[in-house]
Amino acid sequence: MSEKSALLHYRLAPSTSPWSKDVSKHSGIKAGRHGRRTRDKTARELGVVFGVVIPTVLSMFSVVLFLRIGFVVGQAGLYQSIAMFLVAYFIITMTVLSVCAISTNGALDAGGAYYMISRALGPEFGGSIGIMFFFANVCGSALYVLGLVEAIMSTFGIPEDGAAGLHQVLPSGYWWSLLYGTVLLFLCFIVCLVRLHCFHFTLCFTVFTIVFRGCNKMALHGLITLCVELSVLATELSNYTVDYTTGAMMNFATVFAVMFNGCTGIMAGSNMSGKMVYSIPRGTLAAVLTTFITYNLLSLLVALSCDRHLLQKDYSFLGDINIWKPLVTIGVYSSTLSAAMSNLIGASRVLYALSKDNLFGKIFEHVSYLKRGNPWAAVLVSWLLIQVVLFAGKLNTIAGIVTIFFLLVYAAVNLACLALEWASAPNFRPSFRCFTWHTCTLGILGCLVMMFLINAIYAFASIAFMLLLLMLIHYLGPISNWGYISQALIYHQYLLMLDGRKDHVKFWRSQLMVANPHSCTGLMTFINDLKKSGLYVLGHVKLGSLDGLPSDPLQSHYDSWLSLVDHLNIKAFVNLTLADSVRHRVQNLLFVTGFGGMRPNTLVLGFYDDCTPQDHLQGKILLSSGCCLDTETPSIDPREQWSPFFHNVRDAEELKDLQEEEYVSVIADAVKMGKNVTLARYFNHMTGQFIDVWLLNLLRPDGCGYVDICSLFLLQLASVLKETRAWSQARLRLFLCVEAGCSLKEEEEEKKLRMMLKELRISAQVQIVAWDPVVAALHRRDRPEDEKAEKEDDIQTFPNNVPQLTDEYICAVNDLIRRHGAPQPAVRFLYLPRPPADTSHYHAYLHQVAVLSWDLGPTLLIHGVTPVVTTDL
Repeated sequence: MSEKSALLHYRLAPSTSPWSKDVSKHSGIKAGRHGRRTRDKTARELGVVFGVVIPTVLSMFSVVLFLRIGFVVGQAGLYQSIAMFLVAYFIITMTVLSVCAISTNGALDAGGAYYMISRALGPEFGGSIGIMFFFANVCGSALYVLGLVEAIMSTFGIPEDGAAGLHQVLPSGYWWSLLYGTVLLFLCFIVCLVRLHCFHFTLCFTVFTIVFRGCNKMALHGLITLCVELSVLATELSNYTVDYTTGAMMNFATVFAVMFNGCTGIMAGSNMSGKMVYSIPRGTLAAVLTTFITYNLLSLLVALSCDRHLLQKDYSFLGDINIWKPLVTIGVYSSTLSAAMSNLIGASRVLYALSKDNLFGKIFEHVSYLKRGNPWAAVLVSWLLIQVVLFAGKLNTIAGIVTIFFLLVYAAVNLACLALEWASAPNFRPSFRCFTWHTCTLGILGCLVMMFLINAIYAFASIAFMLLLLMLIHYLGPISNWGYISQALIYHQYLLMLDGRKDHVKFWRSQLMVANPHSCTGLMTFINDLKKSGLYVLGHVKLGSLDGLPSDPLQSHYDSWLSLVDHLNIKAFVNLTLADSVRHRVQNLLFVTGFGGMRPNTLVLGFYDDCTPQDHLQGKILLSSGCCLDTETPSIDPREQWSPFFHNVRDAEELKDLQEEEYVSVIADAVKMGKNVTLARYFNHMTGQFIDVWLLNLLRPDGCGYVDICSLFLLQLASVLKETRAWSQARLRLFLCVEAGCSLKEEEEEKKLRMMLKELRISAQVQIVAWDPVVAALHRRDRPEDEKAEKEDDIQTFPNNVPQLTDEYICAVNDLIRRHGAPQPAVRFLYLPRPPADTSHYHAYLHQVAVLSWDLGPTLLIHGVTPVVTTDL
């Protein structure tokens, strides 16, 4: 991606953040089409309750609540029923933690679990699991339709004994049930096409009346009766019998398979409110807790209110114990119909997402057809496949298949979160942090264990089918640019397999190179923290030529450098080079260092000033011992006994090998090569608990706002540093410079900056800094009238009016930084302007940067040229 390309790839279709205008102006960020008003309206309409809690609760309260709660208690008994719910909710809770983590790490799009997995694990896993998720929704919709048919037949069907009431007029039988299911499914299909809404509050009220009625009956027993009943239930209701709907003998696994279908709606919230990722964790967890309490409470009340024979022979028994029987009937019909439509819509959206991503070529070519924003073709295909599944005939027959499909999807979601956590990608910083790799692993193991307990054959078949799809997509699918988690994991395990063509901004990490060990030991240790598991290269350049030499003089130096790496306890590679000038040596290092996708993207240089360098290794000898840890001993004469492979530091009277023009040329060369450049100053001693970041180009504060490539690169490096273990207790401070006396503009700029931090999931303290009179007056005086009309390329280069940028102005800015840096920070991050195109301005450029950073303590002056942050998932 070029410097003008997008920094933050927006997928929030209807949203526009307060800083998107600045971003799009300077960096090409794609903003939403509908503006802030649409987003605010969406937030008001949905929110936590209506956007997440209610859809999730309704998806989970369906067939199991009304038609199978008695089946579970009657077959397994109260204690084993509670054990089943504990196992099921343990699995879905671990999965919910992973869903919340992924969903709060970027903007979601259509497809729910498919979108999460594909954007996290890549197209192979995403496409294969997407198909499995599609089939899970298809079979789930068929299951709910069959449950509705069963409920209708229990009320209006002609009984087998022939003693029919006035309302029992519907003939029974397999083909009649299939006909009824076909009609009901067609009704759902029509509703999904015209996009009507269902009435949901009937279900909630029905659940309340059931609980209320059960409480009345339980109160009649009294506390003594309650204890007796519990002991009886523990022995009487723990025997499994034949299911009268299918004729199959039940056991723990088969009953669990039916029961688990009441826990498979946990992603309804992420599907409904993908544009409001911050509502998903609270809403989903609240829905899970609500359904868990409700299921267990109903199990207890049912066990105390009904005998075992009733529970095993009549799955529609709730109507008999409720205050008003038609209320349960209405609840059953509305919940199952709503769940069936929800799964039909979910299946169509997954199929549409798969076709839009073009992972299967022409197979789904026409499925991506949209009419008035509704994927009609995907809805039609989903409806036809659900109709095929209806031939299974019975709810309990397909319950195991549905459960296995959903368990496989949930295992993949946990795997996606685990891979992101293991990859340690700097851009994986979800707002929801209540998860670890332990929760992901437990979720994966729980899903796999229950899959094979329910039905080992189905489990093997589903996994084999998924692997087949994975290989097909890998070899036949198109190349995507979603970001491959495999590249991030290979970075740790298989570096030689890195492919630079698959690099993606969301898995960007710093890959740095620094110089001479004597005066840079503090900097080298600091950069080791800053890299955060990225590539780190200690590059050293030596003046000279191979002409006239018998062998390469650098080969014997490597052991000493490796000993230094061990001595400093850092993880870095060493690269030495020989050239006729410092500039050419650095060019050689940047050209040849690394391999594949593992190449330095950031050059770190010590600052060029007139200070005499200090030898931080004075008085110590590193005894080279190959790759072993070296020892250090005091030296009588450091200059005589120091290892000959390290150059001594320059004395005060000695001339520099590197001149000003060549030093700035090195910076300019690195920028031309697409490398980020960092100048480090005063890294002798670091104290303090703050990391200060000045995002604005202080040598040209009105040139480009806060949101450009360089300022976001500063922000990314500072946030990466804070995430490391050594700096985890440090506090990040961002300084917002505004004109004094303009409170309205100050509030607007602060709001934009805070919104940007929220979108990037970065926690920082924002401090307002008003330009003092000297800085403001000098800046207004020296700024040309047409400066605001300059293009980004002109802003990125050094200003043409170099003489007008006086020392008085720069000293005032330097004093401003120091006055607002209390208490003293551990390190400062400052914006480094791009070197001027005219080499005659090199001296002025270096002088201005030196005055700007004078006596500020440990300071990094940074110029970034590559996009490093994203709000995409």
